[in-house]
Amino acid sequence: MHESRPVTVLGFDYGTHWIGCAVGQSHTRTASPLQPVKVIRQQPDWDKIAQYIKDWRPDRLIVGLPTTMAGEEHAMTQKARRFRNQLQGRFNIKTELIDERLTTREAWQIVEQSAQKQQSKPQLDCIAAVLITETWLNDQSGQT
Repeated sequence: MHESRPVTVLGFDYGTHWIGCAVGQSHTRTASPLQPVKVIRQQPDWDKIAQYIKDWRPDRLIVGLPTTMAGEEHAMTQKARRFRNQLQGRFNIKTELIDERLTTREAWQIVEQSAQKQQSKPQLDCIAAVLITETWLNDQSGQT
């Protein structure tokens, strides 16, 4: 039986001030937070994202798609779709959207249960990016 090579993914939790970032790997199906990316004048710090891509050489990029609890789109949904399109266009790496409902709430719960209760919003966004990335990785297990 031949074993496929591990797939590395970068996950993003898009926001208008900060973008949470995480890196994950298919063999472990786990992700780790990276430093958040600042958004200035509605533009992500593309140099920092480019550095992450250079450092991690991801096979896939994942962007959390925010919707209402009923699955309906809102203003942030379109902004996340635009960010996804920009990522794919700039870096020519397949970029997928994944439902991110409840990831921010789950990130808050993780922080509440941890010893480090004083997390900043950008750090929380990175925890949400970890959850987005791990959700995608778990959805892919068995589809390789």
